[in-house]
Amino acid sequence: MLSGISIAWYTAFLSITSVHSTGEPLYATPSTACLIGCCVFRAWNVFCPGRQAIAHDRAFPAGGATDITARTLQDALARILKQPVVLENRGGAGGSIGMAEVARAPADGLTIGVATLSTHGVNPAVYSKLPYHPTKDFVGVTEIVKAPGVIVVNPKALPVKDFADLVKYLKANPGKVSYATPGNGTIGHMWGELFKSSTGTSMVHIPYRGAGPAINDVLAGQVAVYFDQVASSLPHINSGKVKALAVSWPQRLDVLPDVPTYGELGHAANNDPSWFGLVAPAGTPTAAVDRIQQAVAQALQEPDVRERLARQGLYPSGTTPKAFTTQIAREIDKMKGVAAFAKVSLD
Repeated sequence: MLSGISIAWYTAFLSITSVHSTGEPLYATPSTACLIGCCVFRAWNVFCPGRQAIAHDRAFPAGGATDITARTLQDALARILKQPVVLENRGGAGGSIGMAEVARAPADGLTIGVATLSTHGVNPAVYSKLPYHPTKDFVGVTEIVKAPGVIVVNPKALPVKDFADLVKYLKANPGKVSYATPGNGTIGHMWGELFKSSTGTSMVHIPYRGAGPAINDVLAGQVAVYFDQVASSLPHINSGKVKALAVSWPQRLDVLPDVPTYGELGHAANNDPSWFGLVAPAGTPTAAVDRIQQAVAQALQEPDVRERLARQGLYPSGTTPKAFTTQIAREIDKMKGVAAFAKVSLD
């Protein structure tokens, strides 16, 4: 069986092909395959003259929300920009590997990366050393989507009726309830610690090796509480296997109309959702940044794109470069505060 690295090389070498203007196929060279195997949105001058590819790096593995967001936009952006858009995955180290590739890429407007609350919020807060600087090495392009968060409980493991009941129980039983997350330093971990900070409660963090094992143990009743994105918890909420107590969103969600927001419950600091956006290497020309931002904004207005994102619990935004750059700085400050409270350091 091929190892993870071998699969990346194998897939890249076989699938990345293009055509010279002469019509002859041009296959990926070994050096290109190696670069793709590490994974980012990068451009190669292998298309017809004047139609270089815009490469789009996703710093997380295929199949996740980051990957879904990028793939949903791929065809629309290629059509709007009249340029091929090449997707590459460079997963690992909480997205740090992929972001480092974007930071090192030429600032020519042909390489952009998918930034997340993890890569440009949590990672700078929990790692003192990263292979990239979250603000100096990038220019913000746009926020693409927001992803609401949710706190759920297994009603059989912890029969609380609502958010207030949970807080009351936790205060009466400090340190006796555990909450699960996909791992140390993940967004779920930060959401859990933010909850403890804002409610003045105490729970034991149980980090898992990924979201799958975490939610499985919550469903089995091994752990009572879980902090997650709505998109991945919604099937379990609808089945009644877990109970949603609050969502991080400005208003109640259409898919969960009976679940209050953190803001309604008096915890506005917890009301910020997760998000996915685009960044480019520092020094990328303003004209190129603006062109990509405008293309994303146009794509996000297409009914098919909006519908595909909504099915995944993702809500289109499409902010300006200035607004997204400001947002990143604000998220870093917020997550540093949460990490300091929880004494989370992953060095």
